[in-house]
Amino acid sequence: MENLKLFIQLTRLDKPIGYMLLFWPCLWGLTIAYNFEDNLNIYFFYLFLFFLGSMLMRSAGCIVNDIVDRNFDKKVERTKNRPIASGKISIFLASLYALILCILAFLVLINFNSLTILLAILSMPLAFSYPLMKRFTYWPQLFLGITFNYGLILAWISIHESISLPPILFYFGAIFWTLGYDTIYGYQDIKDDEIIGVKSTSIKFKENPKKVLYLFYFMTFLSLVGLGYLMKFNNIYFIFLIIPLLHFFVYQIGRLDIKSPINCLKLFKSNNFLGLIIFVNLLIGKIL
Repeated sequence: MENLKLFIQLTRLDKPIGYMLLFWPCLWGLTIAYNFEDNLNIYFFYLFLFFLGSMLMRSAGCIVNDIVDRNFDKKVERTKNRPIASGKISIFLASLYALILCILAFLVLINFNSLTILLAILSMPLAFSYPLMKRFTYWPQLFLGITFNYGLILAWISIHESISLPPILFYFGAIFWTLGYDTIYGYQDIKDDEIIGVKSTSIKFKENPKKVLYLFYFMTFLSLVGLGYLMKFNNIYFIFLIIPLLHFFVYQIGRLDIKSPINCLKLFKSNNFLGLIIFVNLLIGKIL
């Protein structure tokens, strides 16, 4: 039982916000790609596969992150008790867990077409190199956005076996979404990060964070508008865009207090609800 508890802590399975933020772009991409006049069994089957894949890859990514960052984690109040940093799980055992999770994720992946499989495999080096970026650049959140939202492209290709402008535009908007919410998330650890020399957009823009967050989230909102135009969504879709607009600018940025870790975590977690709102609006645009 203790080993199971440590495994759950290591993979963050007790914190679903992580894999949900990975899953939402997959579901968005699948939804804009799918023809809902066809058999819905394929849609729901792919939905399940992307959800399972998100859980497995997020869990593996957490392990790799904790192995790479173990020395940093020991010096940060929020992360010092993580299983690897605290010595409760060895690097060998953690690596074995990560390998098993990747094998299971590959078994999920092979249910898709060959192009989806190829592009997913090619993205792996970038996905697992993310933990290293905070050592070299103030933009690790950009690399996180590129990897975390890649499922949007994969989901589109899983249906069409080709790429086109709508998912590309949406993908770039989703990257800015991640830039926004992970910058907010980073303010929880900013004091410790500055001491140990970790870089982030949270540190880079600490003097005026709201200004850059307005830019990040405006780009996301703009991509939603552009997507609706390219996909020829109905007017209801555009009217309902007021909800994510208010969530971005009034709820998240308006209530942000970078000196309060509790506030930053709450606003960060609210993006799970935002992911749901965007999904529902995409359904409205596609179906009504």
